[in-house]
Amino acid sequence: MFSISQFIRINIKAYTIVCNINVEKLFIVISFIAMIYSLIKKNDVSNKTIVLLMFPAAVSFLSYFVGKFLPAGIDAMPLSYVFAQVIYLIIVHRLCLYDVTDLGVDTLVNKGDTGFISIDFNDNFLGANEVGMKVFPELQKLNVDSYAGRNIAIKKTLLKWLEHFKKDEECDHFYYELDDRIYLITISYLFDGKHRVGYQFLITDDTDSRKYMKLLANYNDRLSEEVAEKTEDIIQMHNRLLLGMATMVESRDNSTGGHIRRTSDVVKILIDEIKKDTGNKKNMLMLFGIDGLTEEFCKNVIQAAPMHDLGKIAVDDAVLRKPGKFTDEEYEKMKAHAAEGARIVDSILEGTGNETFHKVAVNVAHYHHERWDGSGYPEGLKGEEIPIEARIMAVADVYDALVSKRVYKDKFSFEDADNIMMDSFGRHFDKRLERYYVSAKPRLEEYYKSMGDK
Repeated sequence: MFSISQFIRINIKAYTIVCNINVEKLFIVISFIAMIYSLIKKNDVSNKTIVLLMFPAAVSFLSYFVGKFLPAGIDAMPLSYVFAQVIYLIIVHRLCLYDVTDLGVDTLVNKGDTGFISIDFNDNFLGANEVGMKVFPELQKLNVDSYAGRNIAIKKTLLKWLEHFKKDEECDHFYYELDDRIYLITISYLFDGKHRVGYQFLITDDTDSRKYMKLLANYNDRLSEEVAEKTEDIIQMHNRLLLGMATMVESRDNSTGGHIRRTSDVVKILIDEIKKDTGNKKNMLMLFGIDGLTEEFCKNVIQAAPMHDLGKIAVDDAVLRKPGKFTDEEYEKMKAHAAEGARIVDSILEGTGNETFHKVAVNVAHYHHERWDGSGYPEGLKGEEIPIEARIMAVADVYDALVSKRVYKDKFSFEDADNIMMDSFGRHFDKRLERYYVSAKPRLEEYYKSMGDK
């Protein structure tokens, strides 16, 4: 058995051996080897942090050799140790190693189904969790603190989305498809305490939600189609009702046979000529406003044309069928057909769901006797106060009245009718519609020649 004195002697010898070994040199060498290995092999460790660790080690190593040249009694090593401790504290602060909250967050990040990818303000890759690496496997090729744009796939996805976010922070979410999954990518700022240090990509599997939304959208589309079909059926029913009423009115008026059909055809011819001028944005803006001429508008005006005289259903037969000139009282009764027609059209089309056509049809019935100079009826509107659809209807209505035979007059020749029409632009009609009437004249004359005395 060892005596106490033997034990002490052995320990003294061991201590002497250890002291003879330059522990400081050994520590520094081992540290440098470990850090160089991490610098080369460990792409999940920040190179900046490794360099920061190497710096105090290098200072300590340098202090050891400087101490050889200092006067006796002066040791530079304690100062280097203090410096090293300061650096280590900075590193600890940077990594927040003392904050247990980070440990909890890291656990959730690595165990959850949500992906995280971090990139600094210089587009350098800062790290990603397992889910982020799975969705974007190209990230595995990047070292921490390396430029993410050096990978083409990452440049075309993450950095491209990031550029949109930098321009407009409301553009913060994108969808990314991988295999049979759909991921929602949400971009936000990455914070270090209260300070922004980069960008955070949040990745969530949105496949089930997107599939549900797609099914819901398909259902809504089918429902919309069914509603549109039903609405169209209702509109067509109302239109047939209005057209039937207009035909009935015309059958009471022995002076305007075929007027409904002819004016509708004339409106279509005028619309066709206007459509040829759609490239003239100035004219389209002046006539139709910022929306310009649309196919829907053209369709609505043509469809509404037969309803323009519907209000004559409320005019007494004695007035409506009078072959001669009206008295002032009779003329006032006849003028009332415009407002009455608008009322009838409005009541029939109300609630059909096609508000645009509803408005056009009411305007055509109500204002087709208004004049550009304000001398028309029933409201005495002037210039652009008159809806454009009513201005077009007025041209068609007057032209048909001129070139058609009535019980109280013979039809005008095309030449005489044209002279009256041309003289009326700027007074009765919108002067800007003159060019379309002029271009339509050959078709109009051909049309009425084909109609004969019908």
